Amino acid sequence: MQITAAVLLALQQGFNAAFLQGLGSVKSTLDLVAMRVPSTADTENYGWMKELPGMREWVGQRQINNLEASAAQLKNKTYEHTIGVKRENIEDDKLGIYTPMLSMQGEVVARHPDELVWGLLPTGFATKGFDGQYFFDTDHVGYTAAGAETSYSNTGGGAGAPWFLMDLSRAFMKPLIFQERKKAEFVSLTRPDSEYVFMNKEFLYGADARYVAGFGFHQLAYGSKATLDATAFAAARLAMETQRRPDGSVIGVTATHLVCGPSRRAEAEAVLMKEYLASGESNTNYKAVNLVVDPRLG
Repeated sequence: MQITAAVLLALQQGFNAAFLQGLGSVKSTLDLVAMRVPSTADTENYGWMKELPGMREWVGQRQINNLEASAAQLKNKTYEHTIGVKRENIEDDKLGIYTPMLSMQGEVVARHPDELVWGLLPTGFATKGFDGQYFFDTDHVGYTAAGAETSYSNTGGGAGAPWFLMDLSRAFMKPLIFQERKKAEFVSLTRPDSEYVFMNKEFLYGADARYVAGFGFHQLAYGSKATLDATAFAAARLAMETQRRPDGSVIGVTATHLVCGPSRRAEAEAVLMKEYLASGESNTNYKAVNLVVDPRLG
């Protein structure tokens, strides 16, 4: 096959179609646990905002609740995936292997944001959130019913595979953040007179994107590496649902999802999916929350 501008254009269009086919084959799940935040700059600033006091009877003047914030940033990262097509393979019309490769490339690119978000969760035991503490830690700032400052723990310790209890009921607040600067875009280098093609006898087809995953609201998540049983589940649920604001009012967190990897599936199902216990008693945790099992969590 003679390499002409028309041939290269047809290849680019065909490879782009194959890429888009793979890209569209993936159903993203990151929105379950992460807020999508559009980005317009290299770095976005997130102020750690303290919980607002609850509503009060309006007596006298309004009481102004100033949001206190500490510097917190998420810097976008650039990702790429590139496939090289040898000039000889175009000349010899050996292009059959490339179409499925480009579809696979599209699938890889589409799965990457989910891999970043879900892969971030297990790192929360040793990665700091916006409040300067590890995201899953024993001494976050919390408050008593009297409004006194106290330590709040959203971790159960342990050393096994992690599991997480979360409140995923809000569309505008999630435990994690997916900050997107630029969606994945299919690009190519196919000019025969380009230096790279001249030196390497190879045309390039790839994708690039800019985004980053980060930690959001630790109040909405509890992480543990301890044994997952009814006692541990109850302790996690109690810790989450009794959090209070600085004025002593209840935040209103309600556990909605138990999240784990395949290695914890049996334990999680024993807690949530059995209607009756071994003793014959009703299981009070039966379907208490939704179960999510993600293979990226171990």
